[in-house]
Amino acid sequence: MMAKVSHIHFRFGLRMAAALLAATVALAPLKAFALSEIPREDVPLPDDQDGPDRIEREQLPPLAPNTGNAPAVDEETGTDIETDEEAEPPADESETVAPPPVETQVPLPDPVVIPRDPAPSDSVEPGEEADVPVPDILYDVEMLPEPVRRMRTLIMDACMTGDIEQLRPLISVGEDGTQLSFASISGDPIEFLKNLSGDDEGQEILAILYEVLAAGFVHVDEGTASEAYVWPYFFAVPLQELDKRQRVELFKIVTAGDYEDMKSFGAYIFYRVGISPEGRWVFFVAGD
Repeated sequence: MMAKVSHIHFRFGLRMAAALLAATVALAPLKAFALSEIPREDVPLPDDQDGPDRIEREQLPPLAPNTGNAPAVDEETGTDIETDEEAEPPADESETVAPPPVETQVPLPDPVVIPRDPAPSDSVEPGEEADVPVPDILYDVEMLPEPVRRMRTLIMDACMTGDIEQLRPLISVGEDGTQLSFASISGDPIEFLKNLSGDDEGQEILAILYEVLAAGFVHVDEGTASEAYVWPYFFAVPLQELDKRQRVELFKIVTAGDYEDMKSFGAYIFYRVGISPEGRWVFFVAGD
């Protein structure tokens, strides 16, 4: 009886061990195969056949390298290759990268320089201003002394002839002769005037002389040895104080460019005529 029980127990133990072994095998993890490890079977393709069921063979292009965000796969183990940093997508060569802006500096303007007044002459004491009165501007030739009015008319009539020789009897010679230049001249005074003219016959200088005597005039140095009536009046009037009408009168004699130059110089320096109260032609000069 004991032998039978032991035999039953032995058989029951064998069954339990077998069951445990089967459960263990069933629960063991199965090895996962990557797609690259799945065995391929070369299936022979049928020979080329004619007809509607004919299969066209075409060579497939090679696979492109892994350039996307998908992880790389180890061909031997089939596992993903982990990288420390994510791969950055390739830069698009078609996009043009703008260069960084270049900082430029706008140059500052030059400082404004205020012109200073010219240095006072030696005759003016420091702190004092030269007080030079502006003479009255005159237009009425009837106010002239008769000798002055007569000489003026003779000179203008000679200019209108167009013959510069007509001025010869009106020009004084000698020590108190008519001054035609600030420098001393030698030779014939008529030839000297011709050389001043832009043309060979001296007609340009005749026109200038006529226009000068046709302008307004001033009476200067009254009561002195140098007293004279002087044309044009611009000689004794500050140019910056001329009004519109007076500038028109000035432009009958000089150009606008000459006017600007004379303003920079500070005085009228074109031709002017002086006649003494006794009717003597004193000067016909230009310059300063």
